[in-house]
Amino acid sequence: MNSPQPRPDGRRFDELRPITLIPDYIAYPEGSVLIEMGGTRVLCNVSVEEDIPEWMEGRGTGWLTATYALLPRSTHTRTPRETDGLSGRTQEIRRLIGRSLRAAVDLELIGERLLTVDCDVLQADGGTRTAAISGGYVAVALALRGLAARDLVPLEALKAPVAAVSVGVVEEDVRLDLCYEEDRDAEVDLNVAMTADGRLIEVQGTAEGEPFSRRTLDRLLDLAELGIERIVREQKGALQSYGHAQAGGQEHPERY
Repeated sequence: MNSPQPRPDGRRFDELRPITLIPDYIAYPEGSVLIEMGGTRVLCNVSVEEDIPEWMEGRGTGWLTATYALLPRSTHTRTPRETDGLSGRTQEIRRLIGRSLRAAVDLELIGERLLTVDCDVLQADGGTRTAAISGGYVAVALALRGLAARDLVPLEALKAPVAAVSVGVVEEDVRLDLCYEEDRDAEVDLNVAMTADGRLIEVQGTAEGEPFSRRTLDRLLDLAELGIERIVREQKGALQSYGHAQAGGQEHPERY
């Protein structure tokens, strides 16, 4: 790699965009969070239903599924609503979000309930799917907190935090948390979902031009792990602050 080139927003190669997590952004869902990562804004709402898919009936376990959508003017030009069926990209992202967030929930402990995580992109500036996962975890945690407060599920139903981030190679430099311009021009683009203890859930990666080396992949994964550690700290901080506020300034006993 050559010496690092300036990034569009002036960040270091290993620097995340500013992160904001706003719990209870919508009043009605069991869990709701607006996540902002730089110019990307994703609204994550969790609905809990006393129902499960037919294929799971009688197993005594629950399920988590996810949806994902770009609002029409979340992008530079209007993105039409998907009213005539989902694109391959949308289906792929839905499955990624669902797989990632299921790693954060003990489905046997939630009983025969369905958690639906709806992720709507209000503004897209790169990394929408990874922001949806990171924000979705906090929304899921809030929903499970609510169920636990009603003695419907144990606190242990919420497992270790899950987060995700994009990494890539742009102008021969490895970079963390790509913005739109970097994602558009990347020679290598990876999306990495990981647990807080460093276990991989999914790695989506491709060479947009020339193939890349195993050494480059290792550097990108190390960079992703660094970024996810920082995102997890933000997730925990948001949940702890929210729990403290809900408890009227008293210490709150929640796990995260």
